[in-house]
Amino acid sequence: MFSKFTSILQHAVEALAPSLPLQEDFVYHWKAITHYYIETSDDKAPVTDTNIPSHLEQMLDILVQEENERESGETGPCMEYLLHHKILETLYTLGKADCPPGMKQQVLVFYTKLLGRIRQPLLPHINVHRPVQKLIRLCGEVLATPTENEEIQFLCIVCAKLKQDPYLVNFFLEVIQDPVLHLCRRQNKLKAMALQGSASVITEDMIKDHESVTADTGQPGQPEETPGAAGAEHMEKEDELPQQAEELSFSLDELNVTSPPDSSTACPNQDYNLVNSLLNLTKSPDGRIAVKACEGLMLLVSLPEPAAAKCLTQSTCLCELLTDRLATLYKALPQSLDPLDIETVEAINWGLDSYSHKEDASAFPGKRALISFLSWFDYCDQLIKEAQKTTAVAMAKAVRERFFIDVMEPQLMQTSEIGILTSTALLHRIVRQVTSDVLLQELVYFILGEQREPETLADINRHPLRHRLIEHCDHISDEISIMTLRMFEHLLQKPNEHILYNLVLRNLEERNYMEYKPPCQEDKDVVENGQIAGAVDLEEDPLFTDLSPDNTLSAQEWLSASPPVSPEHPKNDGKTEVHKIVNSFLCLVPDEAKSSYHVEGTGYDTYLRDAHRQFRDYCVICLRWEWPGSPRSLEKCNLEASFFEGHFLKVLFERMGRILDQPYDVNLQVTSVLSKLSLFPHPHIHEYLLDPYVNLASGCKSLFSVIVRVVGDLMVRIQRIPDFTPKLLLVRKRLLGLEPEGPIIDHMTLLEGVIVLEEFCKELAAIAFVKYHTSATP
Repeated sequence: MFSKFTSILQHAVEALAPSLPLQEDFVYHWKAITHYYIETSDDKAPVTDTNIPSHLEQMLDILVQEENERESGETGPCMEYLLHHKILETLYTLGKADCPPGMKQQVLVFYTKLLGRIRQPLLPHINVHRPVQKLIRLCGEVLATPTENEEIQFLCIVCAKLKQDPYLVNFFLEVIQDPVLHLCRRQNKLKAMALQGSASVITEDMIKDHESVTADTGQPGQPEETPGAAGAEHMEKEDELPQQAEELSFSLDELNVTSPPDSSTACPNQDYNLVNSLLNLTKSPDGRIAVKACEGLMLLVSLPEPAAAKCLTQSTCLCELLTDRLATLYKALPQSLDPLDIETVEAINWGLDSYSHKEDASAFPGKRALISFLSWFDYCDQLIKEAQKTTAVAMAKAVRERFFIDVMEPQLMQTSEIGILTSTALLHRIVRQVTSDVLLQELVYFILGEQREPETLADINRHPLRHRLIEHCDHISDEISIMTLRMFEHLLQKPNEHILYNLVLRNLEERNYMEYKPPCQEDKDVVENGQIAGAVDLEEDPLFTDLSPDNTLSAQEWLSASPPVSPEHPKNDGKTEVHKIVNSFLCLVPDEAKSSYHVEGTGYDTYLRDAHRQFRDYCVICLRWEWPGSPRSLEKCNLEASFFEGHFLKVLFERMGRILDQPYDVNLQVTSVLSKLSLFPHPHIHEYLLDPYVNLASGCKSLFSVIVRVVGDLMVRIQRIPDFTPKLLLVRKRLLGLEPEGPIIDHMTLLEGVIVLEEFCKELAAIAFVKYHTSATP
């Protein structure tokens, strides 16, 4: 109480006293602080009971006032005094000793306000960045301390200054001549402080020593991280080194520093304490402190300085923190989660994952854990997205190796259906959520592997996870099949060229799905009966024998629309060509199996708008991949090689071939993936999936040929179902919600499959029309 009265009295005296020049006033306040340590014997009284906070605030106000009164960039006498007399070094010593109690908090506030309120660049000064670096080392050493808020505010203002002037980060990459000796020294200093008590005795000699070093030499004292200059002292420390090295493990634990396994070998002579302190504070039990620490890291990883990027990834545990926390949060998820809950949980933004179970009407078991995991994954994604390229690559590779492979892959490869469904749903959510190109690349390599050579049946298991996921598209569990197909559907929409190339394109490069015979002299022109040389008469193909003559085109009409054998030949009229191709898809399903013309608004044209929008979006994505505008010349292709459409298309075609016997939801998902593939603007994909007139090589199948076989099977089975057309129409109306649910109809699965087949053919016709129309438009 008496000290507070003294403080009030002093303020009154200062207010009545005549104003002094700024420098004299500044020196007065600083001397008042130093005299406190000389004259006061009670070192247990809290700093708030002294005049120190007031004097520090007055010093800040004077520095700001001085800067405002001078021209931009000019250093005034008060700032010169602060720099020359090494005031920040002295304050660091006082804050480190926390004498009087609470002094560390006051020093942190002073540093933060000084860096934040002074406009001129201070960090380039050695008498600023060196004590700032030392103070950084004090931050985050112990979690949940009373100074945690001030620590994070101080670290964030330093990060903000480095973001403004990235080159300054080089001042904060400490060079450690002997890392073991450095850590041992720091441990011994902490032990000494602990023995002396938190309120270490600070004598007049200590304060004078700090000022005399600069006053005599103008140079800062030896930094902590550098071994002593005196040879005798250095030899003494070397003699103690073996004993201190044995205590190294203990010292790391005591300092709360987690050292990455390879950091000492990768970059043995650098330390990035700013990152280390922020990493420690991300573990704070106070969520606000942890979020601010994550924001500080976000600023640091984006700095363009190569030296900082290298030190960040090689000399800090940043990558380990990201991946270890991802793994911990993933393992904390329940073994079984509803895939719908995983898919529909609200969009997660890191730092905004506050959640109250009591206030959530749509709560489900594990929602809190799921939100925490997705929130941290979003942070990792955004961090990699903002990071300097070298840093981004290193972090993304760490996520792949330490999380995707070590944690997620065993879950995806398990045999438990519940586990497969949950892990696949989580992978699907991750695929949807990732936005960083670098992290997406590592995710794609994790799922598909890095292979780019054509597949063969013998090596489809070369990348086990890819093989297992594709097999899951045809799993005995419809739920697993649908979820895996949805994952691949969203993966195909990601802006990464390797996805489509690995799944499909690498197997179509040689166009060896085509039967090609070099034209002889007598076959160069159309033969007498009008049939193109080497072409197959589609009416003689057994796949077409069950089709009604009223719903098929004549052989001559089909062949007249056939694309040229090679791109060197002139192209037919685009509109005529697309008209024939569209009709070939629309005529695949016979009239007696069609039901859409009985319901208004279900014509083929309804698909045109969606096809145009989606194709435009795909073109934007694929533009940077520089795909060719026309198929590769057959003369340059290796047509002798045996053709394999690839594991992915093989499974999709097999699924498509069973469309009349599969559940409605499965059929919708299979056709959705195939339509997405058909939309890609690559000439080989278009030719293989959307050209009905390709002369397939022996034993090869295409999407069109698969559908033809399904239609052939359908025509046989229709004859066995009484009242087929009325039942088909009723099922369509029920699916559209135009008829209420009623008694179960016989052959429901087949009838639903016929409806999906008809709609899929109309969708393919719309896609073909849009693609031809776009390519024909100049």
